[in-house]
Amino acid sequence: MDRLVSAVPDLGQSTNAAAFRAQAKASPALLRLKNMTCIEDLRQAARRRVPKPFFDYVEAGAYSEQTLRANSADLGRITFRQRVLVDVSQRDTGTTILGEKASLPIALAPIGIGGMQWADGEILACRAAQAAGVPYTLATMSICSIEDVAQAVEKPFWFQLYVMKDRGFVRSLVERAAAARCSALVLTVDLQVLGQRHVDVKNGLSVPPSLNARNLLALATKPAWAWRMLTAKRWTFGNLAGHVKGEQGVKELADWVSHQFDPTLNWNDVEWIRSIWPGKLIIKGILDVDDARTASNAGATAIVVSNHGGRQLDGAPSTISVLPKIVEAVGSETEVLFDGGVRSGQDVMRALALGARGCLVGRAYIYGLGAGGEAGVATAIEILRKELSVTMALTGTRSIDEVGERVLN
Repeated sequence: MDRLVSAVPDLGQSTNAAAFRAQAKASPALLRLKNMTCIEDLRQAARRRVPKPFFDYVEAGAYSEQTLRANSADLGRITFRQRVLVDVSQRDTGTTILGEKASLPIALAPIGIGGMQWADGEILACRAAQAAGVPYTLATMSICSIEDVAQAVEKPFWFQLYVMKDRGFVRSLVERAAAARCSALVLTVDLQVLGQRHVDVKNGLSVPPSLNARNLLALATKPAWAWRMLTAKRWTFGNLAGHVKGEQGVKELADWVSHQFDPTLNWNDVEWIRSIWPGKLIIKGILDVDDARTASNAGATAIVVSNHGGRQLDGAPSTISVLPKIVEAVGSETEVLFDGGVRSGQDVMRALALGARGCLVGRAYIYGLGAGGEAGVATAIEILRKELSVTMALTGTRSIDEVGERVLN
């Protein structure tokens, strides 16, 4: 086995190759990651290794999933301007995001229940991101808590916040993020009410999974996942631990969360968050120029052009279709980040060419997490890096600063 592990090729300086080899010793199946050449390969591996309710949770969009599909389809319609006979022997994918150096113009987006894709998933994803030199965002609805992650990694990370009805709990989350030295707060503003994802309803999704016949069958078909989960720090929402009154079973937590999304959320709440959070503030969920201007005037360090991955307002425009006019409106005052449909380095290049400072990558890295834990996330980041670098070369681009509309047809 040691000989097989030593034969794994170097994945590059921007990946955690040591972690890959260490995990491969424990699980020979991880050696297959070296043969995965695109995000779709990781997606298929995750489908095989993650129980159906949790894989479907990542995949699903709201209602008929029109916006989910449009995010990817509209990105794919953007074509590049091929350039030749340009010296591109020296290329640099590095940039700055919120004033901090990043080896790639990406950050890992907040994804709920990441720890149900792989045991301690949020910790592993954060480690992979930090080894690769890109930001990681911990979700409010994570399995590992803010403190779990902070104690397990060496550098600060971002924390994503939902403003819930219980403002005391919200304040405590902000204070905990500050105490953990989180370097930015990502305020998600497009979840005043929860958009229905049909597949989650049909699967009876819950955390931890309720032990009905369907879920027991789904778990029984993934014994390696179940074995890993036995060693996990937590099996339920870490940031909620100790907050829900009474017995904190599946039903109590589900009922509390379902009643906490707040339809009264408004710009006064953003002003309140700004007053109690001392650091950089990113407002995520902007699709409209007027909202972008208001967010900029409210003191946002950055905004994220986002439709929640097609998981909220079905029928909303794709994010790439509204990105240019939002950049035109506020890009000179506020950093504009982008998410929605990014599955390749080419997609990253497309968003940068239309004015984004960087991209938040969600499903792409979560597929890696489900496929192979920390090594899988490292593989996903490396795939994006290689694709971006090759695309830069073939468009005659040597640095991220050179990317602009000139690279597009």
